[in-house]
Amino acid sequence: MSRPEFDIVIAGAGIVGLATALALSEAHPELRLAVLDKEPEVARHQSSHNSGVVHSGLYYRPGSFRARLAVEGAARLEAFCAEHGLPFVRCGKVIVATDDSEVPRLEELHRRGIENGVPGLELIDSRRLRALEPHAAGVAAVWSPNTAITDFGLVARTMARLATAHGVALRLGSRVVAVEEEAQRLRLETTTGPLTARYLVNCAGLHSDALARAAGERPEVRIVPFRGEYYRLAPQRRGLVRSAIYPVPDPRFPFLGVHLTRTVDGEVEAGPNAVLAFAREGYSWGRLDPAELADALAFPGLWRMAREHWRAGLFEAYRSLSKGAFVRSLRKLVPEVREADVERHGAGVRAQALRPDGTLVDDFVFLASRRALHVLNAPSPAATASLAIGRHVAGELAAVMGAAPAGAASPV
Repeated sequence: MSRPEFDIVIAGAGIVGLATALALSEAHPELRLAVLDKEPEVARHQSSHNSGVVHSGLYYRPGSFRARLAVEGAARLEAFCAEHGLPFVRCGKVIVATDDSEVPRLEELHRRGIENGVPGLELIDSRRLRALEPHAAGVAAVWSPNTAITDFGLVARTMARLATAHGVALRLGSRVVAVEEEAQRLRLETTTGPLTARYLVNCAGLHSDALARAAGERPEVRIVPFRGEYYRLAPQRRGLVRSAIYPVPDPRFPFLGVHLTRTVDGEVEAGPNAVLAFAREGYSWGRLDPAELADALAFPGLWRMAREHWRAGLFEAYRSLSKGAFVRSLRKLVPEVREADVERHGAGVRAQALRPDGTLVDDFVFLASRRALHVLNAPSPAATASLAIGRHVAGELAAVMGAAPAGAASPV
């Protein structure tokens, strides 16, 4: 049998796939690595359709992947941006309790952040809140001074440039459509022809579960796409927000609620909401993929989620279609915002894993098999945590790969 073309193929040139390629190529330059993506450029979807917020790690369940990798990843990302001259602005963030009923949840967030090792967190009163954010309204808040903003698309493109400089083959416009395991290798059928590899790392984001199934796995979770729509403040109203202003999240959902954040180019974005999309890349109401929608509707977990959360789903759809409803949500945080102050400003689609019982998965999910490692759920804060996720995946490959080929070092 001929030697495989690559030791490892990474499917998905988003920020997680590129961070994984970078981690492997830096530590083990002898490995033959390739990154494939169906798009003509890197970071086409979740990696560049986001708010740019570098999360500090205070939201996530202590001990979870999200908690550990977000805190580590934020520190690594700051160092990476400094090393490569990328924007990284430590703007800070307030999470605001708008009435007394939200204060216990706010206090739990503060406790969770402290347990997760988030530096600098403070539980503050309304007077201190007004000093930090004069236009925000609330009875109390958590102040996170180390929350930052960056341009994750630019970060991902820098990762791609560094990885290719280390010898990683970047094959764009090439989608993996089938995976067949042979005696000592995988045969990958792609839209640009077949190739072979010893191992596959699935970082396909919105399509990660479909690729896992194509590779012969039967993952319990299913990716459900949620569209997040953004507005932006008019230039003359950007002074309403100094840092980032967030609501206290509802613990029943993995979404943070609509918020206001500054961007590295000086704008102020408002959003995102969370609307069930009719395609995995459904960036608008008019984008519908019949096959993907049928696949989603055939999954029992979607119907169970709908029965549990239909009121919230209807409200999100209404807020998507009604600018007034969207602005009313923003005014709970910043009462001076008016409809005339905002305009629509694009959308992103979040790849959210759903269990068969209808619950939304609240942590990163990794599935290892004999010749593959699948990243099956990596929504926010995956961009923040990307460099830490890359290192984690590289470490997990030790269990998957076992002994390295003759003349090559183990990848971890």
